[in-house]
Amino acid sequence: MRRIALLSFAALVAPFALAAQQSPPTVPHDSVRGAIRAVDVRARTLEVTTGVGLALRVVRLQVPAGVPITDRKAGQGAPLKLAELKLGDVIRASFGGRPTGLVAYTIERLGRMATGVDSTP
Repeated sequence: MRRIALLSFAALVAPFALAAQQSPPTVPHDSVRGAIRAVDVRARTLEVTTGVGLALRVVRLQVPAGVPITDRKAGQGAPLKLAELKLGDVIRASFGGRPTGLVAYTIERLGRMATGVDSTP
């Protein structure tokens, strides 16, 4: 009797256990808004400096080939290539963590940082 109950339980649980193993793990989403510090087109990586006040951090993102990169100022999210992003561009990127590092899902160029500070009397 116990053997039949155990086999019945195993037959009931096995499909759920296999489905749990085959489903991709959920990736937490996050976003960052900041200035581009470095662009490596060959390695397809991007470094973004972000923070508030003196609390700065650098976020290094991997940018797969299919990631949409758009420009807000060009209107209607005009598409860009990774090589068109320059140092000092202000971007907003959504990303998630993977075992290989942080991977970008979308990147939007918002504008450009001003170079230098103008003094006003």
